[in-house]
Amino acid sequence: MAEQTPPPRARSAVSPDAIEADIAVTRAHLAGTIDELMVRSQPKEIARRQKESMKAKVAEATHTPEGNLRIERIGAIAAAGSAVLLVLAILHRRHHRG
Repeated sequence: MAEQTPPPRARSAVSPDAIEADIAVTRAHLAGTIDELMVRSQPKEIARRQKESMKAKVAEATHTPEGNLRIERIGAIAAAGSAVLLVLAILHRRHHRG
């Protein structure tokens, strides 16, 4: 949260009303922080943030800063994926022949 609590005042110049006002501000700040933490810790919110992060990483890996596709990277990803599928198919076949 962007809101900052005010620094503590010197004890000699603080009235009870000022102390109560400081407590009220601190309590409101704490309540806002707790509310924000509750939202951030919800499973749906965590999943949403992870999904957005993954989308950004994929876009960064497959596109130039100008927005053009990086054909060489897409080709490399496709080749690696094909190789993994081939190895899995071979292992599966060997396991079932066994």
